[in-house]
Amino acid sequence: MDLVIWCGAQHKDYPCWLAGLYVANQIGAKQAWSFDMEAMCGSMMAALDVAKALMTTHPELETVLLVSGYRNNDLIDPAVPETRFMLDIGSGGSALVLKKNAGRNAILASAFRGDGSLSEMCIVPALGSKAWPPAAGDLARAHFVVPDEPAFKAKLGEVTMPNFYAVIRESLKLSGLSERDLDYLAILHFKRSAHDAVLAELGLKPEQSTYLDEYGHLGQNDQVLSLELGLRDGKIHDGSRIVFVGAGLGFVWAATTIQWGPYSE
Repeated sequence: MDLVIWCGAQHKDYPCWLAGLYVANQIGAKQAWSFDMEAMCGSMMAALDVAKALMTTHPELETVLLVSGYRNNDLIDPAVPETRFMLDIGSGGSALVLKKNAGRNAILASAFRGDGSLSEMCIVPALGSKAWPPAAGDLARAHFVVPDEPAFKAKLGEVTMPNFYAVIRESLKLSGLSERDLDYLAILHFKRSAHDAVLAELGLKPEQSTYLDEYGHLGQNDQVLSLELGLRDGKIHDGSRIVFVGAGLGFVWAATTIQWGPYSE
């Protein structure tokens, strides 16, 4: 292992702490260096693209581990009605090993879009540097809130689905493919109507994806879980063209196209 990239949540064991180095030490990757990165629930796709770029430009990087853990459900208060859309969030972890010139399961192109106008519309208002030092009662405020729910819903409704479609199509186009070539969509878990709307927009059948209703939303781990379930259920085969896609709070939309099975340029 030459490099370990932590692409999990910022909510980690300790604040201001590098989880990737801890993981590298725990698994005995003594020669690896590491860094932590996050694009919220778009992190896995961002990490795939960053790792590919680093492996392309650094000859010494032959094997890279992407590792992610997610415990943002700790930061959800069920008594806050404005964050009810987060009640399906669970805990999870995932890991991917990337090997240079492996000859199969190739990472093709990625695409991203961001909208920072949403950055303060869903936040944890306490224990950050903006409200430091902590005041009495801050522990009770250490959970997600939506200060202006009508504005948040209106803005998100305006931009979220168009950006989902845009990054999927751009990732495919940059990979030399079109949506007609897409065989399986590994998409984050969100409400069923939105999941079905994405499939309909892309002309996909229900069996060309997996709805994660038995697992909930596991942050940046959803796409890897969907891949595992797609392989288990026979939805993915050698030759399948797969798109990982998700959206991260803040907001960032991210997609990565993968060619499954034997591959040569």
